[in-house]
Amino acid sequence: MKRIVLLTADEDDALGKRIRDAVGAAGHVVRPAARSVTALHRLLPTADVVVGDWSGALPLGTAEVALGRRLQLIQQPGAGVNFIDVAAWAAAGVPVANTPGANAASVAEWAVVAAANLSRSMRWAHDEVTAGRWPQEGILARGCRDLGELRVGIVGFGAIGRQCATLFAAFGCEVAYTARAAHPGATARFLPMADLLPVTDVLVLAVPLNEHTRGLISARELAMLPAGAFVVNVARGAVVDESALVDALRSSSVAGAALDVFAVEPLASDSPLRALDNVLLSPHIAGGSDTARRKIYAMTAQNVARVCVGDRPHWTL
Repeated sequence: MKRIVLLTADEDDALGKRIRDAVGAAGHVVRPAARSVTALHRLLPTADVVVGDWSGALPLGTAEVALGRRLQLIQQPGAGVNFIDVAAWAAAGVPVANTPGANAASVAEWAVVAAANLSRSMRWAHDEVTAGRWPQEGILARGCRDLGELRVGIVGFGAIGRQCATLFAAFGCEVAYTARAAHPGATARFLPMADLLPVTDVLVLAVPLNEHTRGLISARELAMLPAGAFVVNVARGAVVDESALVDALRSSSVAGAALDVFAVEPLASDSPLRALDNVLLSPHIAGGSDTARRKIYAMTAQNVARVCVGDRPHWTL
């Protein structure tokens, strides 16, 4: 009977139930006594499978590799694995898997809705009305534009980027993308980053965080965008130089930003982003719809169950 250590928050037992139902008598689900590294370390020597957490509060790096000698799978319930040292686990012979594409539609939908919010100043109008004002004339001075007339540039063309391209195109947007290489058969136009930025009214960031993408969008890249452009980040906060973005937003060289992710999470209470009226903030939940969670839970449970009965896992990195 395999011992499955589940690291997600205790209050959300839907994933645990899904795993228990999938593995049946082949596995037993346990949780750390507390959400702490110490509690995790107590369980690792007897664990066969670890299901990662959402927040990164319980990282799985070299210290954990030394303790997890009998592990047969690290399963991340989601796409992001930046809190897992994949190379260290691979060197130890332990596969790491995620759930690719499970929340792509959810994240892409958020990106499109957020871009529409920015282009029509919806958050600003909401704040004005709830404050007791009626800004019918004031909003006209903000230069609101239909989403369909905006040119969209997508950085990263994985499952989320491709879904973004489809949804933006449905609004009538001209869509281009940049990636490490062009994707054969893509309906959107491929452009190198230097060519993409000057023709992008809505910059959508949808890349994983790694050594190539950390700080990818700095003051230099932001300055290459056309006046009045928007930035939508559904990647990771560290992909963007947050200080440079704040400066660009304050000067209005970037007209607005929709951010689901931040360099440090939770976002600090004194972050200057909180004080800007041209920013839409979200607590890293773009991919957290019930629809996406059901897909993530199903894929996670399926992979854990495969390992518990001696099969090879899917979706290894």
